[in-house]
Amino acid sequence: MTNPTLLILAGDGIGPEVMAEVRKVIDWYGDKRGLAFDVEEDLVGGCAYDAHGTPLHDDTMARAQEVDAVLLGAVGGPAYDDLDFSVKPERGLLRLRKEMDLFANLRPAQCFDALADFSSLKKDVVSGLDIMIVRELTSGVYFGEPRGIFKEGNERVGVNTQRYTESEIARVARSAFELARKRGGKLCSMEKANVMESGILWRDVVSEVHAKDYSDVELSHMYADAGAMQLTRWPKQFDVIVTDNLFGDLLSDLAAMLTGSLGMLPSASLGAPMANGRPKALYEPVHGSAPDITGQGKANPCACILSFAMALRYSFDEGGEADRLEGAVEKVLADGVRTPDLMQAGEGTPATTTEMGDAVIAALEASL
Repeated sequence: MTNPTLLILAGDGIGPEVMAEVRKVIDWYGDKRGLAFDVEEDLVGGCAYDAHGTPLHDDTMARAQEVDAVLLGAVGGPAYDDLDFSVKPERGLLRLRKEMDLFANLRPAQCFDALADFSSLKKDVVSGLDIMIVRELTSGVYFGEPRGIFKEGNERVGVNTQRYTESEIARVARSAFELARKRGGKLCSMEKANVMESGILWRDVVSEVHAKDYSDVELSHMYADAGAMQLTRWPKQFDVIVTDNLFGDLLSDLAAMLTGSLGMLPSASLGAPMANGRPKALYEPVHGSAPDITGQGKANPCACILSFAMALRYSFDEGGEADRLEGAVEKVLADGVRTPDLMQAGEGTPATTTEMGDAVIAALEASL
């Protein structure tokens, strides 16, 4: 039986630093749990542009289509700010999402008990928070046509088109309903049906999918702006939220900050099943390339490590091992080990990126 395959695209900035800690975890699972992976590495983002003149080489794109899962670090940085839009580092990531057809972006917002005081909200509001936002990722206003900046008369006009088909809405809704069925049994769909025709269609299709196949899941609807307000008022009222590409981008970032640190949040982008039954998948931390701390050992690798935990759960059906890894991260935090982003009023034991990764490995060892 062949090992599952992983393609690591560490990318730019702190991407290679945090991904090095993930490699330790991957190696540990091979050595101690009999979960061996065949791992390849390649370039994406600014480093790919430096090497190939494009943020994602065609060969890399082809390999991403073939492997069981892609792990991505981060892309971008100020060195690439003046590049043409078509070759900016972020275009590499968008190409991966679009050509792999990764239509369901899973963004968990979980507040670990040890970090409840880090949120800008009161501790009782966020303590124990565990919600999942499912963002449609391959359509909507980020991809709709026509788009561009055009000249009309004596002035320029910027145009972006919000466009969704029934099938695009239905498939991401099904992904969200399936998740809700396995979690707390509640799904809230967010759109702007009061002012946008695409929102009306979104609400209609989600309701139709619910009535046909998921009547056991409690479904509610909420305007996206009201949803943002409710996320900051009492986020624990939600279990799973499903929404479109633009609103999902905004709401998931808002939910991320409820937990106190972007350095702790993973994500998964999932597509249709491949021939082996596994979904096409890309896993990445929510944080960016953080050029201001690159190479200083200050980066928090936990979000990238937790992204691998999501890969264990959603790509490799290893939910128990995903729980083990998430538990190891939680133990490290409970023990007070802190990268700079998690230091508060001098409390905790300071740790470098490498030391945080080592602490997670030690916690995994202790779990055996």
